[in-house]
Amino acid sequence: MAQQGIVAMERMDGSAAVRAEDAFELIYAEAFAEPPYNETEDDVAAAFRRFPVQARKRAFRAVLARTSEGEPIGMAYGYPLAPDTVWWDELTEPVPDEMRREDGHRTFGLMELAVRGPWRGQGVARRLHETLLDAVGAERVLLNVHPASKVASAAYRAWGYRKIGEARPWGEGRDLHDVMLLDVR
Repeated sequence: MAQQGIVAMERMDGSAAVRAEDAFELIYAEAFAEPPYNETEDDVAAAFRRFPVQARKRAFRAVLARTSEGEPIGMAYGYPLAPDTVWWDELTEPVPDEMRREDGHRTFGLMELAVRGPWRGQGVARRLHETLLDAVGAERVLLNVHPASKVASAAYRAWGYRKIGEARPWGEGRDLHDVMLLDVR
């Protein structure tokens, strides 16, 4: 059963997020160890080798949710996609050139959103999402979600995302993910 006292949604830029990396890693490791992700310690280590690189991206933003006692319980982060992003190249079926067009401001890439098990079902993910995207300034938000993660997929659909394709992020041999897009104009 979840503890009460979920209060703080802490907005962070890249340097603040790197200083709080242990909290992000704790949440990530716990949330993504579960099916359908089944991430191992090696997977988590690889993700957190990428984290400081991602945090240095222009306009990186993150949100960390904590209980009133300071315990980290949820996180979300991302950044605007650069004109040379490979995200569109990972789709299994091509999309129109107009959809692919990036200028460094048009699309915000939601890299991760996760809530630790005991605090799920209490609106924490929605609050993280809203706080992260508040005043983001992009036309749209793009993300990948594992299709077997029924709760996450349903939440994204309820928040207005639509599936635009499928991709194998992180390369061949990895699970197929749904690519979802949210218009925020």
